[in-house]
Amino acid sequence: MPMEHGPDKALRHRLEEVMAEARHNERKLRRFQALELNLIGLGSLFELIQAVIYPDPDTSHWDIVTLLLIDPEYEIQRILEEEDVKLLDHPALIFASSGDGLDALHPYSLFPMLGPYQLNRHAALFPLPRRPASVALLPMVRNGKLIGSLNIGSYTRERFVKGVRTDILEHFAAVVAICLENAANLERLKRQGLTDTLTAINNRRFFDQRLNEETAAAQRNKWPLSCMLLDVDHFKKVNDSYGHQIGDQVLREVAAVIRSQLRGGDVLSRYGGEEFSALLAQTGAEGAAEVAERVRKNVAEHRFTLSGGEQFGVTISIGIATYNPEHDPSAAKMNGDILIGHSDRALYDAKAAGRNQVISAGDVSAAEPEAW
Repeated sequence: MPMEHGPDKALRHRLEEVMAEARHNERKLRRFQALELNLIGLGSLFELIQAVIYPDPDTSHWDIVTLLLIDPEYEIQRILEEEDVKLLDHPALIFASSGDGLDALHPYSLFPMLGPYQLNRHAALFPLPRRPASVALLPMVRNGKLIGSLNIGSYTRERFVKGVRTDILEHFAAVVAICLENAANLERLKRQGLTDTLTAINNRRFFDQRLNEETAAAQRNKWPLSCMLLDVDHFKKVNDSYGHQIGDQVLREVAAVIRSQLRGGDVLSRYGGEEFSALLAQTGAEGAAEVAERVRKNVAEHRFTLSGGEQFGVTISIGIATYNPEHDPSAAKMNGDILIGHSDRALYDAKAAGRNQVISAGDVSAAEPEAW
């Protein structure tokens, strides 16, 4: 075998290095492609987020991953909360009301930023017990607009350094951004037919659907279900005095006040006109009455402001009925229409008694409410 001369040996060594790097990049590309295909095939927004912040270690080899989403209208958070996602259980998922903080991290371009971890710059992006040594910050952009940042951390200082090629990371961040946008749009489409456009809460169609589902769940699990009907008092007078635009403003703000007093899993809907409805699962008559009284009090204390600075208030009447399978021998016959009928009767009594008050029918049976 002929002896290799110095230049030939160096060339061969360099060729082996290039081939090894090519094989390494090919394996990395295959891992990213597998991860991307998994993301594209996921069915829900939260499944997608989980796959991003908790990636399979066999495909990513990352020590820390966090995801910051810009959510100025609280829309994505509301979607997740309606799916009973406990956001506090996922510190790697971060929300911001604007992109100001990210703009400071990407002052010159919207390309990935690699380098050592800096506490004063990166602490908010990695709110986890152990800090990384080096980071890769991948801005996510859709239609020229920054929608968030995918943040990858390594416990090795040399893992992410300036000057390293970032084309694969850029491609991955773009795929994540597209998947997130598509998943959010799908959630919006799903909610369009079930959301009241004026108040941005559920509509009557959604409530009717959930009423039967929650009644069946209460029967199955032997837990109480309380139903509230809420009606803004003398709402016609608001429209007559201030106009329908102010009337719409009142309905929006009343809906927000009611929502603020309910749990994330409670079902709040606009039942029709100035009337709202709410379902409180696993809530007995006493607990529902306490919630209703808080709602009544907060609505009465809320001030509505006119364009000239003048303020006024409204009140609300609330009727409650509770279905408790353990207390009702005819529980199997209960359905949503009967429960809403008892709530409606209680609301009628509240308005007949002078308005601005809560009337509870207590635990009701599967018998139809008395006519009035």
